[in-house]
Amino acid sequence: GNAIGTWASSFGDQIDVVVSNNDGMGMSMFNAWSKENGVPTFGYDANSDADAGTISQNPAVQAYLTLRLLRNVFDGADINTGIATEDDAGNVIAEADYVYNEDERSYYAMNIAVTAENYEQYLDATTLYSTAQSQLDESAHPNKSVWLDIYNAADNFLSATYQPLLEKYDDLLNLTVEYIGGDGQTEANITNRLGNPDQYDGFAINMVKTDNGASYTSLLA
Repeated sequence: GNAIGTWASSFGDQIDVVVSNNDGMGMSMFNAWSKENGVPTFGYDANSDADAGTISQNPAVQAYLTLRLLRNVFDGADINTGIATEDDAGNVIAEADYVYNEDERSYYAMNIAVTAENYEQYLDATTLYSTAQSQLDESAHPNKSVWLDIYNAADNFLSATYQPLLEKYDDLLNLTVEYIGGDGQTEANITNRLGNPDQYDGFAINMVKTDNGASYTSLLA
């Protein structure tokens, strides 16, 4: 919001469009300057308050995959259970909404353009995925304890969209999750709160920097 004021003072009506890396910054610029000046403003995250143009990260798929993969490991199930193939409760994800890269052993949720035609389905960013909303039978999928950190508790997408979705899915997948919010700056702010790893059955780690894995694996070893 402060930055767009500075830029507008320097460039004025030369600014034709604003493109932001996330909706938090995009909405700050939209409200502070571009709305009044009629300048199209685009963000990324599809947060519920994004009046500006935006792109959905497909957060329901992201959150579901995060906990689904843990559930499958706990159950000794095929890794694609409940993703590419229905689980015993009927949960499944459409092929168009994710990609699995076997070489990287990674799942990716696919981005979705939010347009005038489809924006209404994104007004509530914490809506569960339409075909992954069924409760698992706890007798077949016993409760497990999970430690899950979010690298920056102040990030509006992570705190207002991703974590609320995780909290809905943990119940459906019979997972008791302890959520740890970091400061977005250091791994130590997170790892210092992992004092007793033995009390958890599994871990979902969201690092500040992706090359800092050893900060966590050294503790879990």
